[in-house]
Amino acid sequence: MNILNAIIEIAEQAGQAILDIYQRDPREFNITDKADATPLTAADLAAHKLIVNALTALTPDLPILSEEAADISWAVRQHWQRYWLVDPLDGTKEFIKRNGEFTVNIALIEQGEPVLGVVHAPVLEKTYYAAKAQGAWLKTAAGSQVIQVSQTAEVVRVVGSRSHPSPDLAGYLAQLPQYQLVEVGSSLKFCLVAEGVADVYPRFGPTMQWDTAAGHIIALEAGASVQFDGINGPVYQREQLLNPNFMVSALRQS
Repeated sequence: MNILNAIIEIAEQAGQAILDIYQRDPREFNITDKADATPLTAADLAAHKLIVNALTALTPDLPILSEEAADISWAVRQHWQRYWLVDPLDGTKEFIKRNGEFTVNIALIEQGEPVLGVVHAPVLEKTYYAAKAQGAWLKTAAGSQVIQVSQTAEVVRVVGSRSHPSPDLAGYLAQLPQYQLVEVGSSLKFCLVAEGVADVYPRFGPTMQWDTAAGHIIALEAGASVQFDGINGPVYQREQLLNPNFMVSALRQS
């Protein structure tokens, strides 16, 4: 089994662990608040444990940076040439709301850039995946198919965050002559652009490196551009784990 197939399997196993909890009474989610006031559930922890154990078994020499174990100093991380960057449950707010718009994100980082990524949406039964120079793919019950961005848009289809509205997004939309706004949770926003369902994903507001890495490589391999404000070098080899604003776009610049 090649490494990409192995990561797809790990992400889907983590997704099943999440679903096992998702299908319970919400009172059993064991919701607590982390230091940054974001929610943490039993599902986050179950997926984190499964992924870390599986990645450690698969690639024992590669370090892992997970949202649920992110207290690794820059003094250590700055020496990492290759590592796994993981969000065990991206879209915890969507999980709590029970709208199905949450994902498992696993990315392989080399020299600060994503070279492999898997985004699995367990409720939607969709797995998006990509590897550098190998294209982007969508796996469903019907099988796997190549996905590509759409580069024709009379009306710009903008995808935005369901749980993190932004005044800056409203200002961006006001500059467009015509647009359609689609709100969705988690890293699915990257995937909608990659799949050709949306044209632009402008992000004005906080995200962390583990929120974006897997979707980043999927969008790139599908033909989109991904630009982070003020970052010209490697996005994922920085002391600051908080991302600046960024833009994912399928539209050709005129």
